[in-house]
Order: sequence, then C-alpha cells, then structure tokens
Amino acid sequence: MPSDFALKTMNAVHRGLLKITGGRAGWRVANMPVLELTTVGRKSGQSRSVLLTSPLRDGDAVVVVASRGGDDHHPAWFLNLQANPEVEVAFEKEPRRPMRARVATPEERQRLWPNITASYRNYANYQTKTDREIPLVLLEPAV
Repeated sequence: MPSDFALKTMNAVHRGLLKITGGRAGWRVANMPVLELTTVGRKSGQSRSVLLTSPLRDGDAVVVVASRGGDDHHPAWFLNLQANPEVEVAFEKEPRRPMRARVATPEERQRLWPNITASYRNYANYQTKTDREIPLVLLEPAV
C-alpha cells in the first residue's frame, strides 16, 4: 500500500502540474474529473486540502471513494470529514464552494458501488486488498 510519504508526494506533483500548466492539465485522471477537497484537520484544526478523483455524480452529490489504494486504514481526509463534515470543494475553473460530506448509506453504496467499479476497475481491485469496506462519500451542496 502507498505510504503517507508516497501519497503526499503524488499530491504535491499533481498540484505542481496544475500550477505549471495554469490549470490546463491535471483536472482529469484516469478519465475521471478531479476535485480539490478541503477539510479541517481533526487534530490540528487547520485546513487540509487534497486532490481526489470523482468517479460519479448522484443527483447534486459528487461521489468520492475513500480507498487509499486499498490500504487497511482510511485516508486522513476521510477521518477529517467524519469529525467535521463541513468541507469546501473546488472543481476545474471554479472557486471553492461549501459542501457537506456524508458517508453513503448501505443502500446507497449497494446502488453506487457497481456503477463505479464497472467503469473504474481499480476501485474493485482496491477492495480486494483490504478487509475494510471502502467508504463512498457524497459531497452535497451546503444548505
């Protein structure tokens, strides 16, 4: 599984690509849109941002997968949004906007997971690497 250092390095390289291309490259990865998710650190209380792929939209909700490459531990951003679901999300050529994060219900996951894995097999592969059920997170417009 990827180490924290490897994940942070990949995110830094991705941010660098966005910066040096003026945002012309890097907003799609593996044919999925990329978003920037900003959470509040559950320990630090400081803003933490990460670039994530979003394999699916479900109505007004944007779906992200807390896979961490199939690691046995949840990603830090997932733990942060569990502690504080008020997040900010930025999409290509759009300013950050407030959203509320929530974990998909078992019924929602049962409906959404097959759609995600049919189009993006890497997520199904990640699930085989871990005993934890990889959570799906719905990012919904803040009301």
